[in-house]
Amino acid sequence: METNSPQLVIITGMSGAGKTIAVQSLEDLGFFCVDNLPPVLIPKFAELIDGSSGKIAKVALVIDLRGREFFTALADSLEHIRTHFTIPYEILFLDATDNVLVRRYKESRRRHPLAPEGLPLDGIAMERRLLEELKDSATQIIDTSNLKPAQLKEAIISRFTTLKQAGFSINVTSFGFKYGIPIDADLIYDVRFLPNPHYVDHLRPRTGREPDVYEYVMKWPDTQMFLTKLLDMLQFLIPLYRKEGKSQVVIGIGCTGGKHRSVAIAEYLGRMLGSSETETVRVSHRDADRDRP
Repeated sequence: METNSPQLVIITGMSGAGKTIAVQSLEDLGFFCVDNLPPVLIPKFAELIDGSSGKIAKVALVIDLRGREFFTALADSLEHIRTHFTIPYEILFLDATDNVLVRRYKESRRRHPLAPEGLPLDGIAMERRLLEELKDSATQIIDTSNLKPAQLKEAIISRFTTLKQAGFSINVTSFGFKYGIPIDADLIYDVRFLPNPHYVDHLRPRTGREPDVYEYVMKWPDTQMFLTKLLDMLQFLIPLYRKEGKSQVVIGIGCTGGKHRSVAIAEYLGRMLGSSETETVRVSHRDADRDRP
């Protein structure tokens, strides 16, 4: 019988950022999921995994921090796992911009749990302060601001399927600066200095995934020089990320609208970085189809 490597995923983040969708997505991957678990009980689930002889290998726990004492309990529980078990764990942190979170609360007509009698923005600000340290220690951060529920589900399934199959994942995402920088990116590169296909009439409606746009972006000497230097930097940095214990790196490539230049460069990086047997590369385009009907 095939035995699965143990996986413990702790889901946390801003209220309204998509934790319910995250836990449903992990359930679809075969995770045993528990919602709204007090952090003090996390070691009990580590014991459950450790003593199940592989029968319970994948567990996801949703933790909502409602005060400083919860954060202290979470830190103590994770330290207990590190010192008493060999089970690897991931912290999945879901985030979104303040404007998006306020809009979601208004649409759902819910009150923020940290400001039941006040404005949602007050609760969001308080929660962001409480979670700041936890976010810094997260192994996975997903910005859900511009993601529809189906896109968030796809992203989570892709990332955690990758974690099962390979030791390290590289996520390359193109974006448009006019729509905001992706807050889950570890590295951001600005390619707005390259000639813009937007000003070529027959290329304007297309994206950097299409051969004629891709070739237009790639044909310039500045593009080739930039890519040579960028690949050299990434090939230096990625092993260092792995050495530090990270399971993934998110590389953001931005141009003005996220449709032409950034898309072409992201596609190129996906092909060049995807040649390693120990790393899995995923390419996504956040804004490429924004202005399409």
